[in-house]
Formats: sequence, structure tokens, C-alpha cells
Amino acid sequence: LDTWRFRAFMRGLEFRSDVFATIQPYLRRPGLSLRKLIPAFALTFLWASAHAGQSYPELEQSVDTRLQSQLERKLEGLGLGDAVRTQRLSVALADITDPEHPRFAAVNPDNMVYAASLPKIAILFGAFSRIEAGDMQLDTATRDTLTRMIRVSSNSAASEMLERVGMRYLAEQLQSPRYRLYDPEHNGGLWVGRPYGKGGETLRDPLHNLSHGATALQVARFYYLLETGRLVSPALATEMKSILSEPGIHHKFVKGLETERPTSLVYRKSGSWRNWHADSAIVERDGRRYIAVALAEDPRGGEWMSNLIVRMDEAVFD
Repeated sequence: LDTWRFRAFMRGLEFRSDVFATIQPYLRRPGLSLRKLIPAFALTFLWASAHAGQSYPELEQSVDTRLQSQLERKLEGLGLGDAVRTQRLSVALADITDPEHPRFAAVNPDNMVYAASLPKIAILFGAFSRIEAGDMQLDTATRDTLTRMIRVSSNSAASEMLERVGMRYLAEQLQSPRYRLYDPEHNGGLWVGRPYGKGGETLRDPLHNLSHGATALQVARFYYLLETGRLVSPALATEMKSILSEPGIHHKFVKGLETERPTSLVYRKSGSWRNWHADSAIVERDGRRYIAVALAEDPRGGEWMSNLIVRMDEAVFD
């Protein structure tokens, strides 16, 4: 085995995009040698073995008519029907208890809006992409910065980490065919185009000119990719979920669940600025697991979400 033959072999794996995307960062490193290739080859083999026989559908192609009906009825019952019809509220709900057969429901899933701090999950993803590629280390200081960015939504931590990840690198990852977390065919999606503070470079999204944007569908897809080992490696996915756990801000989804469903495990990121309110979470309880996302443009949006998450939980468990 030599370097040239190994590269040719790996190019032959491009038809398995998940495998190739996992190993590709190793092939780009300078000073490539057989000694360095052996761990990479082992990683490829383990990754392919772990994913053999698994196939996951797209959430938007997994609409469950009963769950959709339940969700729409719950929204009407909360008096939120008009907010849905005027596109001031977008919601996505995915029961992923069986991840290979998700049940999906949504209203206004492709409506892209300003999402305040919620898109910090994209920076989290960018950091772990760098870590997986060997460009960053998940040391104590990095983990602490990422944790403050997610759990207490620190703007300074988010801006520091965005600078380390690189705004253009992050934009490329979000738009890449592997992830499609920003997808023009679905009116955009997750986007971070400026630091969370004054000054700095600006790279607004191509479709809506937003600096920090999201759609309910792409946020739901972010969590689904994370849960099914397609965002980063399983070991790093566990680290990401750890950072998303133990929310430090107890409002919106967290407030509703703590009050009505206190035994729930919640992995979450929210956002608020002026009239824009956003929340997103993976919720686990009693053997069930689901993804919930809500984006609102209304002064009462935070209150909506505290009530909405309880009704979404009911829809899943019904």
C-alpha cells in the first residue's frame, strides 16, 4: 500500500458520501504518510460498518398525517391559527423514537426568519466540524466557550468561536451537499453571517439578507442529523449533546416542560431579540424522543412557546 493507491481507493468510496466525508479531511493534510493513513483507514472502516444497512428518510418526506392533524388542532386550540396563517409562527415536530421511521409534522416549515441566538447551533456544528477535521482541539477552554455559548447564550463566546471557526468556512459547511442546512430549494435555512456583537465581518444569507436566520425545517434537520450520526462522528455527537443539555435559561420550551413534564431530558437552544422568539430542542422521556422547533415574530412569542411545547408533547405521546 502506498499513498497514491490509498488516495485512489478512497476516491472509489465517494459513492458513499457519508464515508468519504468522514475520511476526506485526513486526505487533505500536508505531510501525508502511511503511518498517518492507518488510523484514518480504521476510522473509515468503523464508520462504514456502523452505518451499514441504515437509511434515513428526509424529514419533509416523512409527514405523518395523524401527527400533522394533531399539531394543527393543538395550534388552533391555543389560539395560534391566525399567527400560522399570517406566517408569524413556524413550527416543526418530529417523533424520532424510531429514527429510521420518523413521523414529521410542520406549519410554515420553509419560512426563513431572523432567529436571534438560535443559529448559534450552527457555530457549534462548525466548531465540531473543525475538531473532526483536526483543525481544532476539544480542550477544556474550547468546551467551556462552547458551553457558555449554548447554555447561557453568551454573545462574547459565540463571537469568539465564530472567529475561530471562520464565517466563510461555516457558510460552506451549511450549504454543502452533505448537510444542506441552508438549502435554496427550501428557501434557505440555518445561517450565521456576523458576530453576535458590534463590528466584524458581515456575510448575510443570499436569499433574505439575514445575519442570523433559520427555518423550522432546517433546524429540525440539524437535530435529526445529529441524532442519526450524520452531522459528526458518534463520539463527537455525544459531546455536542452534552453541551446542548442542562439549559441555563429557564423560559419558553424549558419553562413549559419543567412545569408540565418535569422528568423530560432537554437538549436545547433558544433565541430572543425584540419581537423575534425562537426555541428548539430534542426531548426525551419515557422511551420516546422527539424534536420540537418554533419560530415566532410577536411580542408574546415566548409565552406562546411555553404553552406550545406541552401541546406538541401531547401530540407525540398521543
